Amino acid sequence: MSNRSSLLSELYQARLEDLKEIASAYGLAKNGSVEYLRAQLIRDLILPEWDLTLDGLNNILNSDLGSLLGVFGIKKTGSLRTRRQRLYLHLNHDPKQLKEEKLDKMTKEELHALCKALELPRSGNRQTLLIRVAGVLSAQHKNWGTIKRSLKRGGGSVEIPMPEDSDEEQTSQSQSIEKKVETFVSDHPEGWTFEEESELIETMEEEGLDTSLSDVASSIEESLTSHVMDVEQPVPPMLQELSSEEPTLEEEAALLEISSRRAEVEAAARDYLLVGSTTDLDDMNSFISSLSNHGFSVELARVQDAIRTIIMETAYRSEQEKNALSSKPGSWSEREAIRLFEQMRPQLRERIPEIVAGRRENLVQARMEFEEEARSLGLDLRSPAVSGRLHALFDLHLEISEAEELQDPSAARRNRMLRILYHGAVHLPDEVRRTIERLERNLPSFESLVETVLESSEGDFSEAQQGLIIRFLESKGYLVNTSELRPRVLACAGIVGTELGYLTPSQIPRLAPGILVSDEQVDAIVAELKALAATFKPQEAEEEEPEMQVAESVADASDRVGGVRGQIDRVDSLLSRLRLQDDQ
Repeated sequence: MSNRSSLLSELYQARLEDLKEIASAYGLAKNGSVEYLRAQLIRDLILPEWDLTLDGLNNILNSDLGSLLGVFGIKKTGSLRTRRQRLYLHLNHDPKQLKEEKLDKMTKEELHALCKALELPRSGNRQTLLIRVAGVLSAQHKNWGTIKRSLKRGGGSVEIPMPEDSDEEQTSQSQSIEKKVETFVSDHPEGWTFEEESELIETMEEEGLDTSLSDVASSIEESLTSHVMDVEQPVPPMLQELSSEEPTLEEEAALLEISSRRAEVEAAARDYLLVGSTTDLDDMNSFISSLSNHGFSVELARVQDAIRTIIMETAYRSEQEKNALSSKPGSWSEREAIRLFEQMRPQLRERIPEIVAGRRENLVQARMEFEEEARSLGLDLRSPAVSGRLHALFDLHLEISEAEELQDPSAARRNRMLRILYHGAVHLPDEVRRTIERLERNLPSFESLVETVLESSEGDFSEAQQGLIIRFLESKGYLVNTSELRPRVLACAGIVGTELGYLTPSQIPRLAPGILVSDEQVDAIVAELKALAATFKPQEAEEEEPEMQVAESVADASDRVGGVRGQIDRVDSLLSRLRLQDDQ
């Protein structure tokens, strides 16, 4: 055992060349990447007593799976099925080859075999199987295919488990499990969901039974095959549980409506997939709920499933279209279809502005009309190469139109006006917001009004012109003569006048008054404010101490004596000057 431990430590730290030398020394295959070869050597040299084939993995006890995963140097935690999936992937597949983006190249038979090995449902079409396998690979991302870094650095020691002889224990447990499985099948004669099957397994584990035995899987597999027929599903299921009840008349009518309006749903799905994703379930549910505005009964579960199906199919088709755009034609028919599209491209490009202008408020309808236009020209939209180019042309026109609108001076001016109108609009009353929304819908007419007023006044934008604009809007039912809206409207009018060259930027009303007052009223307001401020000043009566009073009185007396002396001195000087004059 010590030799195996040292060899295991050597395998952990070995590079690809070293692993190939070890494989050659023991006469083993040396193909594959470094991690795949390392896993094969650990299986053959360190764990030769263990049956790690696909059938053998189902017989390994749950308590031993964690130890085996630890020997291979990968994550050990998780449920029983998750551990089996991880160990199977690590032993049989190269992580650089088996990736989500490469599943599209696999055939249905290969995907079916993967689903069987990963203990996944095998019913459904190729796309359904692909989605299931991709879900497992996404959940097991970075959990297999690479050993822990600490093991590569030689840190820590791993205990090598040995299989135990427990045939009698397994036999007794299998008999108990078979009884529970039979009871479970009898309780669900019409079939069961994966959630119910998981609850059965959890119940067995709680009672102390080992659900990792192959008898459990075989019993459940036999029950499934005897009670549930594999039905080829035309759509990839988004849910694991599908209702087996017959649809009601209301559901039938709603599904028929979706079928008749499928083109509209597909166009809406393409619009959603421009920014959304099929993996964001919350976002997808919000999109499905929004279809109620188009008359779909999205409150019904079957309708939601049908719409999810269309979204998934559209996403898959869009992916095929993207791949077809960058690849060469796969057949003569596809090449001829692409040639026909290129011949019709000028006509389609000329028709896009007309179609979009006619359906300006509804791009989904515009896309549908554009598809009908393409069909009328003889294009086969069933080919991903053609439909992908068609929708790419439509999306390119929309992007160009948006870029042109951003560079349009009128659009920039209106965006500036809208920022002023909607500034702090969240805190405005509902009536004011409704007036702003109405102004937004009629901004071109508002610009014409301002231009007419400024042209007649020869560029003067005084109070008379401002009042004229406000009164005219009031006559049309706009409640703009309020303290909230009047400043915004006049500021927008100033922007229009500046852009059209009638005003200078300094003439734009910075804060148009909602209430005008005269000069006398302003003086009265100022006086009242001053009086109000004076009332807030504290009036403190300070009590002086006796010593301070005596000191102040002495200082005052000294000042008075000094003043009297000064006056006497001035009188003496005056008398002396008079005497001098008399003597002369």
